[in-house]
Amino acid sequence: MVAAPASLDNLCINSIRMLAVDAVNKSNSGHPGLPMGCAPMGYALWDKFLRHNPKNPKWFNRDRFVLSAGHGCMLLYALLHLTGYDSVTIEDIKQFRQWGARTPGHPETFETAGVEVTAGPLGAGISNAVGLAIAETHLAAKFNKPDVSLVDHFTYVIMGDGCNQEGVSSEACSLAGHLKLGKLIALYDDNHITIDGKTDVSFTEDVLKRYESYGWHIQHVSDGNGDVNSIEKAISLAKQVTDKPSIIKITTTIGFGSPNKSDTAGVHGAPLGQEEAELTREALNWHYAPFEIPQEAYDQYRKAIERGATLENNWNESLAKYRSKYPNEAKEFERMLRGELPENWDKDLPAYTSEEKGLATRKHSQICLGALGPNLPELIGGSADLTHSNYTDIKGETGSFQPETPEKRYLHFGVREHAMAAILNGIAYHDSGLIPYGGTFLVFADYMRGSMRLSALSELGVIYVLTHDSIGVGEDGPTHQPIETIPSLRAMPNMLVFRPGDGNETTGSYRLAIKNRKRPSSLCLSRQGMPNQTNSSSEKVAFGGYVLEDCEGTPELILIGTGSELNLCVEAAKNLTSKGKKVRVVSMPCVELFEEQSDSYKEEVLPTSVRKRIVVEAAQSFGWHKYIGLDGDSVTMNSFGASAPGGTCMEKFGFTVENVLGKANKLLG
Repeated sequence: MVAAPASLDNLCINSIRMLAVDAVNKSNSGHPGLPMGCAPMGYALWDKFLRHNPKNPKWFNRDRFVLSAGHGCMLLYALLHLTGYDSVTIEDIKQFRQWGARTPGHPETFETAGVEVTAGPLGAGISNAVGLAIAETHLAAKFNKPDVSLVDHFTYVIMGDGCNQEGVSSEACSLAGHLKLGKLIALYDDNHITIDGKTDVSFTEDVLKRYESYGWHIQHVSDGNGDVNSIEKAISLAKQVTDKPSIIKITTTIGFGSPNKSDTAGVHGAPLGQEEAELTREALNWHYAPFEIPQEAYDQYRKAIERGATLENNWNESLAKYRSKYPNEAKEFERMLRGELPENWDKDLPAYTSEEKGLATRKHSQICLGALGPNLPELIGGSADLTHSNYTDIKGETGSFQPETPEKRYLHFGVREHAMAAILNGIAYHDSGLIPYGGTFLVFADYMRGSMRLSALSELGVIYVLTHDSIGVGEDGPTHQPIETIPSLRAMPNMLVFRPGDGNETTGSYRLAIKNRKRPSSLCLSRQGMPNQTNSSSEKVAFGGYVLEDCEGTPELILIGTGSELNLCVEAAKNLTSKGKKVRVVSMPCVELFEEQSDSYKEEVLPTSVRKRIVVEAAQSFGWHKYIGLDGDSVTMNSFGASAPGGTCMEKFGFTVENVLGKANKLLG
């Protein structure tokens, strides 16, 4: 590629800087400092290296760019606009951070075409990028042939000091180094400023030595404010290192060009103001009105449109060749890209009768994964060092995703729950049809919550396999007994929380989790066994709640149960029925899906005329009051658990048939 003249480089770089200044000033909100400091590296990367097609942001074999320091989103919006993405016009830039704008305060995949990840909390983006790189590496190993490559792209990241301080990035980057993800390249904006001021008040480590110990290739560009050639050389060298990920520390001045605010915390997250903006224009020799970009800069940036069309056309030719030579592989590859599930993917999912031995739902989960594995090649995932407790292995699969075996689909995340969730998001963000899942104990959802929330916000169909779901964990004690976790997950918008009550409901939960590609699912699974119910239904899990056992006529009492406590409701109902009481048992494996049913269906299951109701769940009662009402009761938790055998814990905290009966008889008078 022919290099642009230095003066044109400066024009292009300052176009980014001044768009950031003008947009943040107009909205009176935002972070101008990072875009002003990172403009040279952004320009060098996007103009000289990034393989993308502005007119088709979803072209599969594009390089992925992640702005991990998402508060500096005007850098990304400026680059999208300047290179010709229809999703970010100059009018969108002018509407930065306003209601309904395609330029929100942090990049969001669902708002702006060209944004690859929803980079909100610091550290999430670089961790997502590890997932993107895993997806690329796995698919390349799975589909590429010696004479045709369909999957061949890099993942680039711009990250800052905040990203490097957040623990999730350390977890993810440690794993990336172990996995030798050679197509992951991070540009580290080393500007020595955070909100509290100079970083030396809290952050004095040698970051590059840390990454070198992780197994990363390291470089340093000392003048990131204007030495575009050195940035380009560093990126070129990083691309040649194929056996390890790369980080390039690029020392910059935050807010570069601002005479009075650069290199201060004041330019991090506040507008420059009109007076300082004019002084910045003078300092940068920028003789253009707000939001005005010289045509020469547009002409240079928008060469990306022709380059992108050529790149995509060449790739389409490779795809045509691949179809001809490898029709079966091509069919699977294109099906995955369309997001279509294979025919009969769920045909081997198990069904159970009440005569069959009851198991823990974590064991039913393992059986489901074993049934799905052979029929669902896009299923990829693993566990945070708890494979033999979560039962997340896929029966019949041998080996795991390692540097030598990237075609394998089992991922050993190590003791890194938060990184696992962020990496699973990254795999989903890759938008290649892969279905990611990850397992840990339910209580450790607290470690993952930030990334689980981003799964829900970004409409990513990640599957969280969360075992040991109650005080039934037993001897490990209250630190491992998640009595408040299920209610808190139910409070998260767009998250499906399943707590199946037997084998059939576990099957139904998996079927729905796989089908829901725009909603994450939390499968909350037991350590202890439970019987298979006579009338349980994998199909009825789709309703969220359904009548499991019923009586003649209108019930006097409704017992609502989930998970291992569902059987307490069934046994209590048998006792009450034998004494002439009219009792209905409702299984509620997924509150969110029940809430989405029609009013008539909900009335059919839980008639408003039946005010005597009891909910039984070994968790905090939060959220159940809308079903209990003023006349109902619950067998739930109002304290932390205790260390004792699981059965003892259940008994001592009242999860017994006798306690359910006692509350029922009290309600029935």
